[in-house]
Amino acid sequence: MTATATVEAVWRIEQPKLAARLTRYLRDVGLAEEIVQDAFLLALERWPRDGIPRNPAAWLARVATNRALDRLRRTVMLDGKHRALAIDLTELERTMPDIEAMLDEDIDDDLLRLIFTACHPVLPAEQRAALALRLLGGLSTPEIARAFLVSEATVAQRIVRAKRALREAAIAFETPRGQQRRERLASVLEVVYLIFNEGYVPTAGPDWLRADLGSEAMRLGRLLAALMPEEPEALGLLALMELNASRFAARTDKAGNPILLLEQDRSRWDWSLIRRGLDGLDRAMTLTPTPGPYLLQAMIAACHARAVSAVDTDWIAIAAYYQALSLSAPSPIVDVNRAAAVGMAFGPAQGLAVADALRDEPRLRDSHLLPTVRGHLLEKLGRMAEARAEFRRAAELTGNERERALLLARSGAIG
Repeated sequence: MTATATVEAVWRIEQPKLAARLTRYLRDVGLAEEIVQDAFLLALERWPRDGIPRNPAAWLARVATNRALDRLRRTVMLDGKHRALAIDLTELERTMPDIEAMLDEDIDDDLLRLIFTACHPVLPAEQRAALALRLLGGLSTPEIARAFLVSEATVAQRIVRAKRALREAAIAFETPRGQQRRERLASVLEVVYLIFNEGYVPTAGPDWLRADLGSEAMRLGRLLAALMPEEPEALGLLALMELNASRFAARTDKAGNPILLLEQDRSRWDWSLIRRGLDGLDRAMTLTPTPGPYLLQAMIAACHARAVSAVDTDWIAIAAYYQALSLSAPSPIVDVNRAAAVGMAFGPAQGLAVADALRDEPRLRDSHLLPTVRGHLLEKLGRMAEARAEFRRAAELTGNERERALLLARSGAIG
């Protein structure tokens, strides 16, 4: 492995740990992230020239800590509002000689604090996602921009605004407790779920699937599940992602065109991911008598995973889980999916009745999902002209180029 590749590999592993540790002392997520970035830039400059150090993580920790000390010495005063920061400077100076011990000490606690800070609900969802991918995923600004199909300037602006908002709101670097923790956990899970969904079917652009982005979300999900092993919704989200990601290889043909779930070659599913997902689902179910939204979605995904073939799918159970999900986390998107499941379980007429009840829902006005489901149900009922119109409308509304082509093809194929 080249020195540059080593830096990149170490970066993905160590960057969140260093950012978390420095944030505890500096009490500023943005400043900590800048210092860690500087340390890795120095590694990119020196390691190819001087050779890879014996302990790369310790080298990076020492450089980052030195830079943090330098920054603190320039800004800390010994009285007034800087007194608390001065205490942290003393502590950082005291622990600095034993870098290896510092790397391991309470790192789980610091990482958990960083997750709750980066995903704080004071930030808009797009800022939380960008900051989480930067701080916890180790992605660069260009990588995040490619992931969400926006400009690098837009991503950089989101990250800068997120750091400023956290600083101005004086968000404490802490793991919340009790009801506040439950509320904040929902925000954290939402960010990871958003990232995964953007990989599963990107909202815009030329790809039907972004497996790299899905993998980053799963990496964040595994980190969260490891840090919070008693949180059923964290385990449920990870199980959901693993079960859905097991189908990645079967979701497109060689040209990248979509292959819908019921038409997929199930021998191409990743059965090791399915086993992990099902095991995680079982563990989560033992922790709560009342499944939450992510656990319910994982139960739906498990129904698909357990079906040997498409005709073996337990659509009645899936429809029931969507009904429970609609009660647990009401959403018009959930109800659209419930309409599709009801149509598969009890016939297209019943599914269409559920879908038609959503036609005046303002939150679905610009979504392609409802006309897609209605088109499918109308086609099954033999109402071909209406189905064609619905598929065409859905094609106009989607921003994903592969999905648009698929919907137009479906519209054109209806006789």
